[in-house]
Amino acid sequence: MPKLKTNRGAAKRFRKTASGKFKCRQSHRSHILTKKSTKRKRALRSPDHLESSDAALARRLLPYI
Repeated sequence: MPKLKTNRGAAKRFRKTASGKFKCRQSHRSHILTKKSTKRKRALRSPDHLESSDAALARRLLPYI
């Protein structure tokens, strides 16, 4: 069976944790930050986790990670 290619776009966006979940960056943190409260921006700093339905797709895109 041939080797599988890692989807490079997904590899830059997701990291696998020790428990097998995928962590990702939170949305709404890249621009138009002046109107967002400091509390909201601070909460968006922490990494988010993919839902289990999305994690199944990420697992296929990242076979060796």
